[in-house]
Amino acid sequence: MRVILLQHIEKLGKQGDVVNVRRGYARNYLIPREMALYATPQNMKNINQIKVQAAEAEQKQLEELKKLAQTIESVNLVFIRKVDENDSLFGSVSDADITAALAEQGVQIHKSAVQLEKHIKELGQMQVQIKLHKEIECSVNIDVRKDAESIEAAPTPEPEPTPEPDPVPEPEPTPEPELEPEPEPAPEPEPVPAEEPEPEPETQNEEPAPEPNTETEDIN
Repeated sequence: MRVILLQHIEKLGKQGDVVNVRRGYARNYLIPREMALYATPQNMKNINQIKVQAAEAEQKQLEELKKLAQTIESVNLVFIRKVDENDSLFGSVSDADITAALAEQGVQIHKSAVQLEKHIKELGQMQVQIKLHKEIECSVNIDVRKDAESIEAAPTPEPEPTPEPDPVPEPEPTPEPELEPEPEPAPEPEPVPAEEPEPEPETQNEEPAPEPNTETEDIN
């Protein structure tokens, strides 16, 4: 089915575009929310006028969405969930949960505006992006807490015993220094007796040996 878009719709088209959509989507969603018109021959003749009117309506809507974004920024959503002994959630917080919690605060948005990649499955505070329009985004404060039963059921950890300090070893006695015995006095050297001079050998007056007789005796 062909419809004329009266405002920008993500992944479908911009204001004034003529697009093909499923009949149920047009009849149950786009037309009732004044987001599109049936592309009848009469509407197609007046498409330029429709575009002007749609632009004026969209500008007015943008002003309202800006105020809505400020309201969402000031909201704090608290979700109570059961947890196990490790603080792991039994359930989760989904985009539908956030949409319902905002509705309780008087803020009406479609869950498709909640930019949540996966369900929240942990305790703590965080922010979730809300996309109200291609030009308007904001964030809502989320606080996931454990319920009272989980707090009461949580075992109180026993305090760890204080370890006894290691005994301080007694200091070993310092050994007394061993004193070297005093050296005994060196014995006085015995007096060396004076050496008597050896007597000089007496020189005997040796008679000179007789000279041999060289004269030959005459033998008779």
